[in-house]
Amino acid sequence: MKKLKILVTGKNKRIAGDICNHLAEDKDYYVIKCPAKQDELFETVPNERPRVIIICLGDETRDSVKTYDILKECAKLGAITLIVVANIEDKNVFIKYTGLEKMFFLSRPVSLYMLYDKLEEVEKKYLDGEDDDALLSEYVNPNPDRITRKHILAVDDSSQQLMQIKEHLKEFYDVTLVGSGKDAFKLLAKKRVDLILLDYMMPEMDGPEVFKKLKEDPLYAYIPVIFLTGVTEKDVVIKTLVDLKPQGYIVKPSKKSELVAKIIDVLG
Repeated sequence: MKKLKILVTGKNKRIAGDICNHLAEDKDYYVIKCPAKQDELFETVPNERPRVIIICLGDETRDSVKTYDILKECAKLGAITLIVVANIEDKNVFIKYTGLEKMFFLSRPVSLYMLYDKLEEVEKKYLDGEDDDALLSEYVNPNPDRITRKHILAVDDSSQQLMQIKEHLKEFYDVTLVGSGKDAFKLLAKKRVDLILLDYMMPEMDGPEVFKKLKEDPLYAYIPVIFLTGVTEKDVVIKTLVDLKPQGYIVKPSKKSELVAKIIDVLG
């Protein structure tokens, strides 16, 4: 029998620790602890694929709240139910600054009865295979006359670099972020993209290896690729690009104008 996998994070470590202990001891759920850091969340969530994420807020600021926006990108790889544990002050700060779209709020002091009731509801759907009601989901404009935006996939093992790319491009394009070549192919199996921004240096599967696999697969060979490379790698990359023949490369960190100009040059 599958166990419901729950990830617990947040600045309020005392509340997070109490919840972890109760979930494991009272309900025997599979519980994962993760620090409230953007890079840790971006690495842990796609690898562990929790069905529920519980965020325990504590003395939040704009910057600490924006840390959790990375979960919206992670959720594109699978359904996630988000529960935010907060007092009224932190709840108001969270609502003011969050980029996440749908979540449940649970007031402090925490009612375990209410928490377990919601988790049992999620668990039933999970065991029944009903994972199509993700609570972190992208809004789709119902207006059929809207202009269709191009979809950019950015692949980089640096969450900071990815969030900067999204900030640069969100005005003009729909952008999806993933942290590895492995997750890039998982995403491509679900969604069509118009262009890939691909980090040259990544662990496990580097940029050139991802590029070659893309071009060998007729499903993805048509997708234009722009490499992202650090200044110190520039000379090595240029030599490689002569053989690979991608649509170009950008030295990071890149300016917004440079990034957009290169994409326009490729996509029109």
